[in-house]
Amino acid sequence: MGADTSLRNRFERGLAAPICLTWELTYACNLACTHCLSSSGRRDPNELTTAQAKALIDEIAAMQIFYVNIGGGEPMMRRDFFELVEHAVAQHVGVKFSTNGTRIDAAAAQRLAGIDYLDIQVSIDGADAETSDRIRGVGSYKAARRAMDHLADARFGPFKISVVMTRDNIAQLDAFERLAAHYGAQLRLTRLRPSGRGVDVWESLRPTSAQNRELYHWLLERPHVLTGDSFFHLSALGDPLDGLNLCGAGRVVCLIDPVGEVYACPFVIHDEFRAGNVRDQGFGAVWRESELFKSLREPGSAGACSSCGSYDACRGGCMAAKFFTGLELTDPDPECVFGHGETALAKKRVVLRRVPSPDHSRRVAVAISSR
Repeated sequence: MGADTSLRNRFERGLAAPICLTWELTYACNLACTHCLSSSGRRDPNELTTAQAKALIDEIAAMQIFYVNIGGGEPMMRRDFFELVEHAVAQHVGVKFSTNGTRIDAAAAQRLAGIDYLDIQVSIDGADAETSDRIRGVGSYKAARRAMDHLADARFGPFKISVVMTRDNIAQLDAFERLAAHYGAQLRLTRLRPSGRGVDVWESLRPTSAQNRELYHWLLERPHVLTGDSFFHLSALGDPLDGLNLCGAGRVVCLIDPVGEVYACPFVIHDEFRAGNVRDQGFGAVWRESELFKSLREPGSAGACSSCGSYDACRGGCMAAKFFTGLELTDPDPECVFGHGETALAKKRVVLRRVPSPDHSRRVAVAISSR
């Protein structure tokens, strides 16, 4: 359970290349999820061209980054989506991509099933349409289930079902597990963060303290459920959850956005955490030479958490959750299991004041196909 101390210390100093590279292909999206971390909706006219995207893939391959997490927006809304995925695989760069499923019809599922080194995660936010559609839009749950059916029919293999944990769906944990078992899929749970449009719904949707404890114990009993280290702030409750249990921003993870901007973490798409642009200097140079990344790799201070005996377990929590709730990076996580984050927020009398940049939200989602 958890990573050993020497390995974690090495990762904190940064690696020659990221272990987890997220690349948002486009801000275009036909949904308008209330918690969208990238505030997606409208395509940015400045997004990387096909040629630029392929050049970036070639550089990723040269850096021996073995896979890239592709997201958006909805990545399948790019007309060159399959061209880019197939180019990546040809360069021996595996692709994991997140989708709302609306573009996966029977033909698309068959094509996806024919691509090696490809992993798919379909997003829902409830085990039933009523719960999920409140966040992702009417018809989105049905569309996601239809995509899962097409992938199963095409014998794609064990795709992933990705769920953001909210106050509304924690009670459905067992139902999510049954749904994944029905498809022979893997369940992946992630933390709701106050990033993007999530700033506006964080207070109403974030799990309660009691729900977080329930989630922690549920995950402890199910090491096969994937989390991507989303819940390392809960490890202070006792035994560490499986994973690195640290913030990897600028150390082992980063994000490239649709226009080539590089950010320290997928959850802090904000000017203060922008490290450079791949168009200006290439991704490798940004990763190695960015002053922001260098500073994040310096030994950190426990700050306000220095007197807490559980600091080694949770490492102070999530940088993005602190930043977008108005806390300092040396403050406790706002969802600290001991309530220290709530105390810090009350003392500072802060509100959610930092606006994510850029914002590509649309007022009305594109109609979801009934195919």
